[in-house]
Amino acid sequence: MPQTLSTSDMVTPGSFSPPPTEPTDGEQAGQPLLDGAPSSASLDTLIQHLVPTADYYPEKAYIFTFLLSSRLFIEPRELLARVCHLCIEQQQLDKPVLDKARVRKFGPKLLQLLAEWTETFPRDFQEESTIGHMTDVVGRIAPCDEAYRKRMHQLLQALHQKLAALDQGPEGLVGADKPISYRTKPPASIHRELLGVCSDPYTLAQQLTHVELERLRHIGPEEFVQAFVNKDPLVSTKPCFSDKTNNLEAYVKWFNRLCYLVATEICMPAKKKQRAQVIEFFIDVARECFNIGNFNSLMAIISGMNMSPVSRLKKTWAKVKTAKFFILEHQMDPTGNFCNYRTALRGAAHRSLTAHSSREKIVIPFFSLLIKDIYFLNEGCANRLPNGHVNFEKFLELAKQVGEFITWKQVECPFEQDPSITHYLYTAPIFSEDGLYLASYESESPENQTEKERWKSLRSSILGKT
Repeated sequence: MPQTLSTSDMVTPGSFSPPPTEPTDGEQAGQPLLDGAPSSASLDTLIQHLVPTADYYPEKAYIFTFLLSSRLFIEPRELLARVCHLCIEQQQLDKPVLDKARVRKFGPKLLQLLAEWTETFPRDFQEESTIGHMTDVVGRIAPCDEAYRKRMHQLLQALHQKLAALDQGPEGLVGADKPISYRTKPPASIHRELLGVCSDPYTLAQQLTHVELERLRHIGPEEFVQAFVNKDPLVSTKPCFSDKTNNLEAYVKWFNRLCYLVATEICMPAKKKQRAQVIEFFIDVARECFNIGNFNSLMAIISGMNMSPVSRLKKTWAKVKTAKFFILEHQMDPTGNFCNYRTALRGAAHRSLTAHSSREKIVIPFFSLLIKDIYFLNEGCANRLPNGHVNFEKFLELAKQVGEFITWKQVECPFEQDPSITHYLYTAPIFSEDGLYLASYESESPENQTEKERWKSLRSSILGKT
């Protein structure tokens, strides 16, 4: 029998509880990490390290790390304003006569910084004021070389296209927040409809991968930081951000929907032979997800099969060849902080680095565990040291974890989308927790007094029967 998993164990945004940890403050200031960047420094010093000059350009890793973590201390539009102000001040761009030789060395570096920023964090530029800061500073160097103005135009075009694509968002989920209650068994069970849409487990695993990559593509790296933003006591008494993690939260809802969809499909058929066929089908889908490197769908399927309304179906499970399922359960066993899964993930990540085909590049991590890892990193280390310096070494580790994820989510899906299958995954009805339990009891009668009382209560509240 599978391990039971109650619906209360499903992941919900904001449900991660930190352990009682003491913040660390042991990093020593002044030790260089990236091209002279200190392990800790004042915010002003770190901002200065981001600003290019005629003879200096920050490392790419520093740019990503600081732009990712700086939003804990300063809003992106304010950071951009300060960077542009420092550029104007240091390069004397407010003078009537410019040093053209110096500007021609500085200009390409400034445009490169703006290009990297808009490419990686396009949502930082949704407000008109941020665009204004960019066009102002580039307008000041344009008289030295008209190519700067043309490059800025191209940069803004690319930015607007990226923002437009992000605004479209992935297809919405039906029933993710309002699962239906079980009422009556339909004459044709839902699993027949599923098998009618897709009877091949390999194809379904590929379509699940397509859905995962499509939804991941809309998650910005900044959402991982903004999910845990609290107020910085040295800057403000209010949070810097709110309601800026929609795509991250929508992805977690997709995971939950898939869990419930799997459980619904299993509980619906009237005959145990049919239910066993559905279970074996999903086991094969999960195994192919593992082979592809789609660990998120794999974990959702296992979680759905481990939900109590499914795991209690003993007569059904007796007809299932469970050896393959137990192997998959072992791979995703939470023991040792998911040690087996982490080993498999490292293997998939290594395969991705040495891949000869787009299929071998796919790495879709178990997302809720990734969020939890980042949460514990955030909670386990202080953002600032006792002297008020920003703990940059912490944010270097944060950027390492988020950066790896960004690489994975940019992989193009090698599988052609089948709209009929993905539409079904998004829109097929799913049962609520009570609906699942009632369907389960209707399929296999309650075994003890507690189950009998719950069955009676559900029949009364949902079906109106006594």
